[in-house]
Amino acid sequence: MHCIDLNCDLGESFGCYKLGMDEKVIPLISSANVACGYHASDPAVMNKTIKMAKEAGIRVGAHPGFPDLMGFGRRNMNITPDEAYAYVLYQLGALDAFCRANGIRLQHVKPHGALYNMAAKDYKLAEGICRAIKDYDDNLIVLALAGGELVNAAQDMGLRTAFEFFADRGYEEDGTLVDRRKEGALITDEDEAIARVVRMVKEHRLIAVTGKEISVTAHSVCVHGDGVKALAFVERIREALKREEIEIRSLDEIV
Repeated sequence: MHCIDLNCDLGESFGCYKLGMDEKVIPLISSANVACGYHASDPAVMNKTIKMAKEAGIRVGAHPGFPDLMGFGRRNMNITPDEAYAYVLYQLGALDAFCRANGIRLQHVKPHGALYNMAAKDYKLAEGICRAIKDYDDNLIVLALAGGELVNAAQDMGLRTAFEFFADRGYEEDGTLVDRRKEGALITDEDEAIARVVRMVKEHRLIAVTGKEISVTAHSVCVHGDGVKALAFVERIREALKREEIEIRSLDEIV
């Protein structure tokens, strides 16, 4: 039996600014990556998101990013590994306070945006992130891009790791994501995106942006909840997985 985790970045509203359809997406996924207040979110949003996740019975992970609300954490920052350690540790503590108050525990950590992308290529930065995770709770799962330096650093420290696949993103031949500024970065055809997910789960294969077939293994598929058609897309992915007899499970049950 094939199985996969469905994760989504959530809790990214801020004050009176609402982003995404969290209340509708949460029941359709198995793991939520919850913003921790640096790139998005605020204490009230974090608390509300944790409560919704608990009610739906899904697992919660921290989604720490750069301290860059205006840039939504998507702008590169020149920070040291020690600064990365402090930023991530601070955000883990913030989100976990709401988890503890609501009687649930953190399952995983997935860095956000530019921090995620930079850590995939910079071992020292990835090491700083993983030191924070290990010092905080060495039972946490590190969710990261397969083959990247964040995976290497996590495994070197003995942390559990899970590989992530992006349903709507193009891939380079080396398994990295196509830069958002380049053609082919986003998969806009829903049928194509869903077919890619099913094939990746069952065959561990994928067509890169160059047309070359590459090998890809993942434990979790990321679906985005902030697009115009996001809800319908998540529903279609779930239906396709069920049709193909692919079971949706949380990361804790897979890795």
